[in-house]
Amino acid sequence: MIQAFGLTSHPRKELPPAVDDVSFEARAGHVTALLGAAGAGKTTALRLMLELQRGRGLAHFRGRPLHRIAHPSREIGVLLGEVPGHPARTVRGHLRMLCAAAGVPVRRADEVLEVVGLVSLRDERLGTLSRGVDRRLGLACALLADPHTLILDNPADRLSVREGRWLHGVLRAHAGQGGTVLLATCDPKEAARTADRVITLDHGRLVADQDARDFARTRLRPRVAVRTPHAARLAALLTKDARTTRRSVEVVQEGGNRLSVYGSSCADIGDLAHRNGILVHQLADEIGDMGPTTTAPGTVDATEVRNVPPTVATGADRNPLRADAERNTLQAGADVGAPQSAADIGASQDDAAHGPTRDGTDRGLENQAVDPGNQPAGQRAAAEAPTADSRDASSGPLLPSPHPTLPPPISVRSAPSPLRPLRYELRRATGVGTGFLTAAAVLVVSAVMAVVLARVGHTPQPRLLAAWPRELPLPPAALGAGLLGALAFGDEFRHPALAADRGTVPRRLGLLAAKLLVSGITALALAVVTVGCDAEVLYLVYGRELAEVPAEWLSLGVSWVGLVVGCAWAGVLAAGVFRSTTAGLAAVVAVPVLVVPLVHKVLEGSEVRSAAGFPLRLREVLLAQWPFGGERYLVGTARVIAQPVGGALALSLTALLCAYLLTAVRGRVR
Repeated sequence: MIQAFGLTSHPRKELPPAVDDVSFEARAGHVTALLGAAGAGKTTALRLMLELQRGRGLAHFRGRPLHRIAHPSREIGVLLGEVPGHPARTVRGHLRMLCAAAGVPVRRADEVLEVVGLVSLRDERLGTLSRGVDRRLGLACALLADPHTLILDNPADRLSVREGRWLHGVLRAHAGQGGTVLLATCDPKEAARTADRVITLDHGRLVADQDARDFARTRLRPRVAVRTPHAARLAALLTKDARTTRRSVEVVQEGGNRLSVYGSSCADIGDLAHRNGILVHQLADEIGDMGPTTTAPGTVDATEVRNVPPTVATGADRNPLRADAERNTLQAGADVGAPQSAADIGASQDDAAHGPTRDGTDRGLENQAVDPGNQPAGQRAAAEAPTADSRDASSGPLLPSPHPTLPPPISVRSAPSPLRPLRYELRRATGVGTGFLTAAAVLVVSAVMAVVLARVGHTPQPRLLAAWPRELPLPPAALGAGLLGALAFGDEFRHPALAADRGTVPRRLGLLAAKLLVSGITALALAVVTVGCDAEVLYLVYGRELAEVPAEWLSLGVSWVGLVVGCAWAGVLAAGVFRSTTAGLAAVVAVPVLVVPLVHKVLEGSEVRSAAGFPLRLREVLLAQWPFGGERYLVGTARVIAQPVGGALALSLTALLCAYLLTAVRGRVR
């Protein structure tokens, strides 16, 4: 079950907070609807519960706050807005990637595709999906880890009647298995038809907490929709007939030729129109979004004809919340869904504390574990009712705070790292064709550039094999590796599929290590294949002379691999720090353009001491420790770092790594 206490968002400049002291309960085995018009605070309340937004309050999921749940995706399935996936990724590939993030077997992706009916569309790209298919995929993502709780923000938005009915059936089936379902909606009819309990928000405050049957009885009333070219005349006749027969009928003239009649039937209206020779184009029973204002007991004549603008009277555009709360105060206590006294509040909360949860635990014991005192929540609410006397009795069963202090602050917490980061990163990198297209473009550009440089001449053979003219800061292979590295984190921030329900992209070291490993292996393969392709093209065009292996191939190869891998890592770290692919690639280009001249100036300005003979002295020191000649690799590495480009790249990598670790530690502290 879900228990929300005192959810309050931070004030917005001169405006009141979007959510102000909202408390409610969503029981296990039930579907609970959070109802409100646009701007009522539904989405803000959900974001506060999921710790996606700063504010105050507390939300417990089966007795635990979200930040104390080890694996939130296995406890809570979330659908907020569109499915945040790369548009070029397939439906099945997206779910398989999320399987690695949630730590569930990959076969679960195919299972949820069958549940939501997307098996035939599993190879479709996310960018080509219709609204209905996108909603189905979002529900599949929420169900992927088989969570106990589902939280959905307006899941049936812009769906057809058939698709909406299917969606509500799936949610009802999940609740029937003991799960908890909380959905936000702005359609009162959807809330009454789908939910077991309806919680109504208006301007950020809770105005009603009702059983669905009470909600439908007090806030949704049947009406008759009438279309006739003689709307004014028919309205007058209906009013006269109601007064004659002393019946309570309300006629709403909604503009044009349409009437909405409350308190009558199609048969009575049809007979009256036929007797008076009035042509009727439509006569149908409907469920109104709002009934008329309730008449006080003892009133004989409640018939009324109202002329209202269409923008006010049409069903979906009406705002039933505040007017309905005022109307409920006129009704008897038995007709109002919210308790009207402290005893009723305590009784309703005590009733909510019974019944088994999905895992079989007693809800009453669960509530006692959540609350700081040993007294159940309902009894404590009744005992402390005098602190809430200033509230409107129609605002529903709020949970008063046991202390006069403010609710605890809600801080935004970073998402956890994928449970299988390496598998997740491999599926992320290979799930779209960007990496393959980038590698193919690098090979083609490098081969063409090598042929052009060989034709022009005056280019050393090592640079010729790398297709690296002196006029360019970096060769194509290094730029391509830097771009692939920048995409590793850039796509996470542009299409945050990993953290759709938990906020910002995580900065955990496990995910960073996986991205560095995958990008390093990709850059190594790209460096080797690029040199091989360039040599083969030079051999085909100009013969064996330009394709010969240089004498110092080992040190040159180490330098080449170090350059390409270093650029890839620089792209990964910079994109992770600055949250942008462009910033990651810019950091790679900045190494030869900005950092190398700076290193040159530092080295040229220091002439007091010289490091000449460093390789020989290093060989003498480490000769006993490397009996098989392994000191050559260490000397080669030292030579690479001693070069201006190598030193600048090492310096940049160190700075970016420190910045990444600093931001990761700062995010954990907050």
